[in-house]
Amino acid sequence: MTTPGTETEEVELANTAFYEAMEHGDFDVLSGLWLDEEGVSCVHPGWPVLTGRGEVLRSYALIMANTEYIQFFLTDVTVEVSAGTAVLTCTENILSGGPAPEEGDELGPLVGQLVVATNVFRRTSDGWKLWSHHASPVLTETEADDEQAEDEDAGPGDSGGSPA
Repeated sequence: MTTPGTETEEVELANTAFYEAMEHGDFDVLSGLWLDEEGVSCVHPGWPVLTGRGEVLRSYALIMANTEYIQFFLTDVTVEVSAGTAVLTCTENILSGGPAPEEGDELGPLVGQLVVATNVFRRTSDGWKLWSHHASPVLTETEADDEQAEDEDAGPGDSGGSPA
């Protein structure tokens, strides 16, 4: 964390408030963290771009209504501030669970997901507000995938030499 009271720390605090509002399912707090303008935008992993405050906030209401549990562990956080605008990038290590599959269970199975995000904030008289959120899934390869790709690149019977 940076020196207390710096713009960078203020942006980090606004970002933390955003993810905490999601974790707690607090739509009112989440709504208050976005700019009160139609120029906002959001891209959730696998979704098309959403533009306008109404469309963006509807998407969060939908996500909150269909997510029983969600927790974010943020890593690789970087912040750049210039002329009243801040760009924060991070890795969202997400743990989530849906509704229980059977009555009596408290929560469905937990699922982990790795997402990279860019959050753009603008300074306002009420503090830093979200202008844009863009999140994309991280598609990682396992060692087995890497070995299979190497085998496929070599081709059948390829000994690395030139054809006879």
